[in-house]
Amino acid sequence: MANKTKSLASKGKSLEDSLGELEKVVSSLESGELSLEESLGQFEKGVTLYKSCKTFLSKAEDRISILTESLKEEKWDEEN
Repeated sequence: MANKTKSLASKGKSLEDSLGELEKVVSSLESGELSLEESLGQFEKGVTLYKSCKTFLSKAEDRISILTESLKEEKWDEEN
């Protein structure tokens, strides 16, 4: 599944695109109209999308942490 998560990111899907697809997957699973095999396929797709979203958010959090830390350093330098 790690390869599927990487492939989503490499296809240029945005977080919003992945979340939209994930919402569709959840709706199709909740509908109860899928066969067991179709449900398993959708569940697998949902897990892949979830991991992709989690990766996007983790990277964004890392960037925010770096930027916040750099602001703290600038403020420290200005005070001294």
